[in-house]
Amino acid sequence: MQPKDKVNVLLVDDHPENLLALEAILGSLGQNLVRATSGEQALRCLLNQDFAVILLDVQMPGMDGFETATLIRQRPSSRYTPIIFLTAFSTSDSFVFKGYSLGAVDYLLKPLEPEILLSKVAVFVDLFKKTEEVKRQATQLAAVNANLRKSEEQFRSLSACSPVGIFLTDIEGNCTYTNPRYQAIYGITLEESLGEGWAAAIHPDDREAVFSTWYTCANEGREYSDEFRVQPPHEDIVRWVNARSSPMLSAQGELIGYVGTVEDITERKAAEEARAQIIREQVARQEAEAANRVKDEFLATLSHELRTPLNSMLGWTQLLRSRKFDEKTTARALETIERNAKLQAQLIEDILDVSRIIRGKLNLNICQVNLIPIVEAAIDTLRLAAVDKEIQLDFVMDSSLKETDNLSITPLIVSGDPSRLQQVVWNLLSNAIKFTPAGGRVEVELSVVRKELLSWNVKTPTDSYAQIKVSDTGVGISADFLPYIFDRFRQADSTTTRRYGGLGLGLAIVRHLVELQGGTVFAQSEGEDQGATFIVNLPLPGSREVVSENKRGLGDQEVTLSPTPNCEHPITPSSHHSLTGLQVLVVDDDTDTRDFLTTVLEEYQMQVTAVGSVQEALLALEHLKPDVLVSDIGMPMEDGYGLIRKVRSLEAEGGETIPAIALSGYAKGEERSRSLEAGFQTHLPKPVQPAELIAMVAQLAQRENISDLERSETNT
Repeated sequence: MQPKDKVNVLLVDDHPENLLALEAILGSLGQNLVRATSGEQALRCLLNQDFAVILLDVQMPGMDGFETATLIRQRPSSRYTPIIFLTAFSTSDSFVFKGYSLGAVDYLLKPLEPEILLSKVAVFVDLFKKTEEVKRQATQLAAVNANLRKSEEQFRSLSACSPVGIFLTDIEGNCTYTNPRYQAIYGITLEESLGEGWAAAIHPDDREAVFSTWYTCANEGREYSDEFRVQPPHEDIVRWVNARSSPMLSAQGELIGYVGTVEDITERKAAEEARAQIIREQVARQEAEAANRVKDEFLATLSHELRTPLNSMLGWTQLLRSRKFDEKTTARALETIERNAKLQAQLIEDILDVSRIIRGKLNLNICQVNLIPIVEAAIDTLRLAAVDKEIQLDFVMDSSLKETDNLSITPLIVSGDPSRLQQVVWNLLSNAIKFTPAGGRVEVELSVVRKELLSWNVKTPTDSYAQIKVSDTGVGISADFLPYIFDRFRQADSTTTRRYGGLGLGLAIVRHLVELQGGTVFAQSEGEDQGATFIVNLPLPGSREVVSENKRGLGDQEVTLSPTPNCEHPITPSSHHSLTGLQVLVVDDDTDTRDFLTTVLEEYQMQVTAVGSVQEALLALEHLKPDVLVSDIGMPMEDGYGLIRKVRSLEAEGGETIPAIALSGYAKGEERSRSLEAGFQTHLPKPVQPAELIAMVAQLAQRENISDLERSETNT
């Protein structure tokens, strides 16, 4: 027989060791701890006992915690019994909200914090005791009210001495009596509390909701229970109260009014808020620590990825300078240096792309483009890598894209940036090849799909999509990591013993590029060692506009688009003979870069003058009339923008216009625009490709086409 001052606490968990742990934590409360190892056993316990609180494990065999909670709530006697869910498996919002929708008062994650669990259970134990006390007093008051004329003095004495506020109302809900404690809590007099006067003390922000709930319960003749704030009209304070009421019935069972109680729960609310704040701070700290770990892992990976190619490049460079190798070894060394330099350039470009995306500065050159050659170009670029790994690389096109003779291909036109679309396909395809073992298979499939045939449920702005599907038979993606596959700086394996390289940026860039062009991308995988499939859907031009004027928003970032009727085509260099004798002035503060540019240009028999600053360039122009000016942008003291403005100013005084090429290692989009606005005819990003530089010099040297080129560059 348990002592009368003890209340029941029900512990439900299918693991006995978890029940022992709960008992060890809650034993200091001195209450009656009832154990149940299943939902069925818990329901049997509720048949004969009332509980202050139920600690209910979510994951149980047979009847799980959610099903058990549903049955508990269906029983009138346990409908309002507090339930705290315990789980170690999910922290998703939908999972938590499901628990709260079933009437849970709290949701704790395993492993449990003993202090938090103990304090929460203690609150409900205390609340149960007080509620039981209130119920007992309410029962007494109801009995007294049944024989009101005989025991009115006894009732008023009890009411006046009650530790909780007490009130009576008529059947319409108008207050007819309040005790002193009620008046003290509300901070009003007896006269002010009668009728609807009590409502004036309710906090303005809570008043409408309290009125609505109270009168709904009164009109329906049912019990009322609510927590809200009161703001006494004569005091500069705010209190939290718990108000409850029950119908009063005559001896004949007729409703004659309501009796209720009001309890000051300000201290309890403050304690709950303090605990909630502690929990919020703990969660925020954990999230910050996790974010810092991700950043640290990324920086470590970045250091590794940048240093690894440097090792090969510097090693082979030192060997080539100190030894004489045969032609085959020398070619292999140069090939290694070039390959690793390109790898570093790609890593840097990925970092810059992410920076542009974060700052909302990613400019796209939108035009009508045929998607088929873009996909084919990306495949051709990576076919050799697939061959080296003995990976079968297939390209499959939808039959709707082929003419009836099966020899010609129907263009698949989309609105997008051709270089960025090729980057998307290249990233997905290189990823597939990297994560597919030797002897595996990678397939690229291009098709047209209708909106109703898309494999996920989402509101779409157009009726038809061009779909690019990249599938592989590689290592696959675990279910735990799949939701984060497109996050920046996230990799499934971030240890120093990683099997695969990379910064974890490629897929994040893919997602942003696709979404900026009105499309969607998602990943599928059956799990580890089951391969993976990445699907890109790009809207086809139709009756519904996808791009609105010249801007598209993505979250808080707004990206400026540069729509052009036709996409740029590569410029091919002129023959050696057409460049012989051209006078070129090269301006760059970096000695190695000057030597490189000079060597490239002199191979085409051009006469090159190379200087290292703006001042030297201006001095050279006093006695030199170059056919083309090639200038770096980022130089100390005075940059390339200052140089071109001074050159154009001198030309305005009576000289011929010198065609000028800007070189820059900064972000592409804004640097290109600034270069054209400053007075350059065109812009080339570093690292400069020799063929591209020669082609540009050749075109600029054709003076009759300079104006056409300038207009073309301005448009793009």
